[in-house]
Amino acid sequence: MVLAFIEHVAGAPTMLSLEVLTMANRLAGEMGTQLEAIAIGPNAAAATGILSSYGVSTLHVADDGRLADYAPAAWAHAIAELVREVDPDVVIGTASDRGGEVMAHVATRMKLPMAANCTEIAPGDPFTVIRQRWGGSLLEEAHLKGTIKLLTLAPHALTAAASPSRTEVTTHAFSPALDDKDFRVRLQPQVEVDTGKISLAQARVVVGGGRGVGSAEGFAALEELAGLLGGAVGCSRAVTSLGWRPHSDQVGQTGTRIAPDLYIACGISGAIQHMVGCRAAKHILAINTDAGAPIVAQADYAVIGDVQKVLAAVNAEVRRVKAGEPSRSPA
Repeated sequence: MVLAFIEHVAGAPTMLSLEVLTMANRLAGEMGTQLEAIAIGPNAAAATGILSSYGVSTLHVADDGRLADYAPAAWAHAIAELVREVDPDVVIGTASDRGGEVMAHVATRMKLPMAANCTEIAPGDPFTVIRQRWGGSLLEEAHLKGTIKLLTLAPHALTAAASPSRTEVTTHAFSPALDDKDFRVRLQPQVEVDTGKISLAQARVVVGGGRGVGSAEGFAALEELAGLLGGAVGCSRAVTSLGWRPHSDQVGQTGTRIAPDLYIACGISGAIQHMVGCRAAKHILAINTDAGAPIVAQADYAVIGDVQKVLAAVNAEVRRVKAGEPSRSPA
């Protein structure tokens, strides 16, 4: 049996968890076994509606009010206890900050090896995995042994895809025997601030800016383009270091990893740490004065020119198209 650890918000699985379910369903099919899932936290049972589209037969829900707040050791305790009970062949979770931390705790508790940040997984004896190392700049082929295979899936290693047929999902609530020491590290309740903006992680279009934008004020043109396209604004690490944008806008190895349909990189050189964060973009358009910039070589399209002048022209054209004005004939 394959067991997927699902992260969710009020019963709605995160996008990374849907990717995990897609991989887990694929593994279950290749191994000729069933797929089950575990979810922790408030309203976890509400996930059954979505899980039925990803081949899940049983959803295990940890029933303990103390698990409402994120506590990595406690969450891992609950998962490890379930694993000992149902004895799966594979346990797979996301390689998000939370998923990676919890799965590492599970591996320690169960004294099992774990393969983190996998992009490809081939069942066998042992399992063969391709996983990201050094922030995604290196791909390593490795063999995973162990009585139970513990894995995390790298963000955006594949596209989430529901199954053509739906399953009947049974909910199984269990009460793990948690200890007070499991809650020594926990996340206090947070109040989410609704900024009204599309998040970087979910945006289908991201307009990113680097040092080449020129100044904090120079991001006004990027904000306008993102607004016109219904997207979000991101930036490079250099920009956050200069104090032009907050860290929450940073795209890269130490920022947010994005997977938009289109990434418009403005004045960004394309250091490997930044490319790790945007490599999952379906298309990259680079705007840069330097034709030899690394990002230009990796982009699908490139415009060589001054960022502000190019964006002024692009924004004017997008405004014209959205207003339904006729095309302008070249002079």
